[in-house]
Amino acid sequence: MSDFGEGLGTAVEGGLFARAVAKGSTDLPETAPLEKGHFAEGACLNCGTALVGAHCHACGQKAHLHRTMGAFMHDLMHGALHFEGKTWKTLPLLAFKPGQLTRRYVDGERARFVSPMALFLFSIFLMFAVFQMVGLTAPTEISSADGVQSGLKTMLADAEKERDTLSATLAGMEKGTPEYAQTERALKEAQETVAGIEETGKLVVRGGGSLKDAELGSTGWNFLDHAIEKWRTNPGLMVYKLQTNSYKFSWLLIPLSVPFMWLLFFWKRRFRAYDHAIFVTYSIAFMSLLFIVVSVLVKIGAPEWAWGTLIGLAPPIHIYKQLRGAYGLSRFSAFWRLCVLMVFIGIVLSLFLQLLLVLGAF
Repeated sequence: MSDFGEGLGTAVEGGLFARAVAKGSTDLPETAPLEKGHFAEGACLNCGTALVGAHCHACGQKAHLHRTMGAFMHDLMHGALHFEGKTWKTLPLLAFKPGQLTRRYVDGERARFVSPMALFLFSIFLMFAVFQMVGLTAPTEISSADGVQSGLKTMLADAEKERDTLSATLAGMEKGTPEYAQTERALKEAQETVAGIEETGKLVVRGGGSLKDAELGSTGWNFLDHAIEKWRTNPGLMVYKLQTNSYKFSWLLIPLSVPFMWLLFFWKRRFRAYDHAIFVTYSIAFMSLLFIVVSVLVKIGAPEWAWGTLIGLAPPIHIYKQLRGAYGLSRFSAFWRLCVLMVFIGIVLSLFLQLLLVLGAF
């Protein structure tokens, strides 16, 4: 399948996941009577309560349901791309007034906006879909450690052979002649080449050992040795798994981030872990959408200063505004928390990467 096809499929998959989180699902009885594709119901098909009005007052399901292919396609496009119009109320606030959006959702305005988790899932899936479409994927054709070592060994053997040939030639020449001086310079260059290859080999071989006798040692930790062996023998596959797991397990960023957010407010007891979770989830959703915009700008050939400025300034400004609005902070309080939070973000990303490396080994 082409990258575009895979990307489109990923985007639709993300939309459907997001819709499932936002609304849940219902099971329709197969025995319900149909009239031209419309359920002829007098009671709620979900819970059996007598219907009064457009929705069941007991469970909230719509009173009038359809069972046609047209209705199915409408639900598909609606669920994958529309979010019932809540998107167009949520996205402007997420982009320009993220603190207000976070606080309003925490304070109970839920029906008006896309839930943080639904928006998070959709943005993450859409981000990786766009990455596939524009070709921003990790390379998988990577030489293994064995391949690199084998190549270096071949280069070293050739360089040593040339050095020895020049040395033997120089030994049979008369000193002081132009040919002797020329051969001497060539020999010196060959010796430097051999030394350079050997030095490079020490960087590749664990522990700085000899390139000729290169073998990877053992750490004594079975699971770690297993992971290292997989990276050594097939780095391309491991990079692919790392890329795939990065969006499958992207939700781990939320529980990893919440404790660090708590550290910024632990003495303010009115802010709880739930508040921080909503903050983090909306923030990650925005960053994902930002990366989508930047990747598209890069693909269409936008000037580097344009997307570079966007990726450099938008994240800290957005986090600052979200901190101020969500927690009701002064400018100074929001600024120092922003500075600390930028350090925390680096720690969280480092922990997330290490988790992906471990997950990719099994």
